[in-house]
Order: sequence, then structure tokens, then C-alpha cells
Amino acid sequence: MEEGSWQVEEQVEKLLSGQGSEVTTCDVALDQSKPATLRKNVTYIVCAVIFNQQEEVLMVQEAKQDCYRLWYLPAGRVEVGESLEEALKREVKEEAGFDCEPITLLLIQEQGPQWIRFIYLAKVTGGDIKNLSAADQESLQASWWDRQSVLPLRGRDILSLIDCGLKYLHDPWHPETLPVDLSSRHLVQRLVLVFTNAENQIWILLIKAPVLHLPTAAALKTHAVTWAANMVVQEAMPSAYHDHDVNTLGVLSLQHNGRQHGKSDGVCFNTLVKLVPDHVQRDEDGETVERTQAAQPPPVENPRYVWFEVQKPTLRERLLEKTKTTSILPLHSLY
Repeated sequence: MEEGSWQVEEQVEKLLSGQGSEVTTCDVALDQSKPATLRKNVTYIVCAVIFNQQEEVLMVQEAKQDCYRLWYLPAGRVEVGESLEEALKREVKEEAGFDCEPITLLLIQEQGPQWIRFIYLAKVTGGDIKNLSAADQESLQASWWDRQSVLPLRGRDILSLIDCGLKYLHDPWHPETLPVDLSSRHLVQRLVLVFTNAENQIWILLIKAPVLHLPTAAALKTHAVTWAANMVVQEAMPSAYHDHDVNTLGVLSLQHNGRQHGKSDGVCFNTLVKLVPDHVQRDEDGETVERTQAAQPPPVENPRYVWFEVQKPTLRERLLEKTKTTSILPLHSLY
């Protein structure tokens, strides 16, 4: 047990520092999930937020008939055989004429495995801005937008993404996070699922066999990707599930390879998840009663699982800090 817990602490430290680790197993809902296959059951979109020195944002004018001549951020689908970074560079080159380098993921938006958008903050490293003489089916032209002048937009959803990029430029609120080149066959959520008490003790939920490890759960096409965390809690402690909120706070790191179609199209989201007692409860008369904070995590009812109390002081401090400030890459479900 001791040796296994040491390995778990080491793995959690790796994930906290933005690294990944091989996906060797999927513990929950594998039977309800098919291997991730681009164009079949998963769609990944990349989107670039790029500023110049005047903090104008790079925009492209659409060539597609349904949004002809409207403006949008450089964006498009990841193609078969591409990594997310390769797709980003290709889209920016095709639509805006520039070579670019990603700086960090800003935000991930998802509507279940069938639609996930990876929004990057990136910088120009070469090339020339695309003008009307180079118009093609990818875009008509590109331009820098000061965000004040009137510009007919394809969608107002990008305004919050631009604001997100500006905020990060001025005051980065999470570490620079780029995908780790590790393959995953399925689209999975690996959970660093924690419970904390008033004394700042912190526990992590683990699966016992074949060795102690962090639980992984497959994404279901009928739910948000982060529903995987709910399935784990339902399986581990069904009695406590309805008295607790399962909060996926964000992404510590993510793993994607994409080079083998149907075999490495998956993504592993290494997430920090907090199990929070629902403090507002009602008595038999329907009156609300405040619950006191529990000193211990809810008991595990499934013998597959065990709570492990983090002993290492530096790891405990890092985890507590992350759960309080949520200074990690946001993952927003658009359901």
C-alpha cells in the first residue's frame, strides 16, 4: 500500500506540473464507449486568439456560403492524422497567411465527445497577412481588429474568447498548458478527485487494482465530458452521491496524439475534481438546515475504491492552493 501511494503522489505531482502519463486502462464506462474516431464520433475544433503589439486581434473573413463575408477568429476542424497543434498552425496559415506558434490553451469548450473546441492563445512567427488577392475557399482575407470599429461578426461567441486572451496576456491565471504527446484510444477523464476538510486535510480517491491508481472514465456521447467524474462518484459511494456536488475545477494537463486514425484520436483530460458536501439540506418539514463541514470524506462503498490521505506537505499545499484558486485551464460544458 505504501509503495503504491508513493507512486500515486508522484503521478499527481507530474499532472500538477502539466505533464501526462500513459493511459493504460479505463476504469469506468468503457463498455458504453467506442474508440474515438475523427469524423465518426468525435469532432475537435481549434481556434486561435492572436494579438499584435497594439493588442488588435487577428480576424478572418469567411468564404463559406452560409457565413459569406462575415468575420471570425481563425478556426477549423482537426483533420485525420493531425495533432491539435498541427491543426492550429494549418488553419492560421490557410485562413490568415501567417505562421504561428501556440503559447497556451486558454479554454476548452465541449458539448460531449462529439464537439470539443480547443481555444489557443498564439503568436505570429512569420508569413504575411492574407489579402483579397489570395482569397480562396478557406477565407477571403484576414485583418487586425481593434475591437472598437464595426465589424460584421459570424458569431458573438468569440468576443468572450478574445476577452479571455487579453486577460491572459495581462495576467496569466493558469500555467501555460499545451497538449502532451501521449496517445489515447478513447476520450477519457482521468480524475484527481479530492475531498478537503476545515483542517486542510486532503484525500484523493483511488482505485486499488491492479495497482493503486487515479480513476479514468470514458466520456459518453449523451453527456458532457465531465460527467465521467459523476459516474466515478456514483460507483464508488452511491449513498453519498446525492448529498455532494461533483465539481470538475479544470484541466491540469491533457494528452493527445492523433497520428493513428481510430487508434489515437482520443484525448485524456487530466482534471482536478472536488467533491463538495451540499451544505443546504432540508429537514422533514422542508426547512433548510445548514450542515457542518465533514471531518472525513464520505465512506467508500465499492471495494474497488479507497480514499488516500495526502501526507506529503508540498503536494498537500499545491493541491489545496489549486482547489481554492482554480488556477488551472478551464473546461466549460456548453450543455
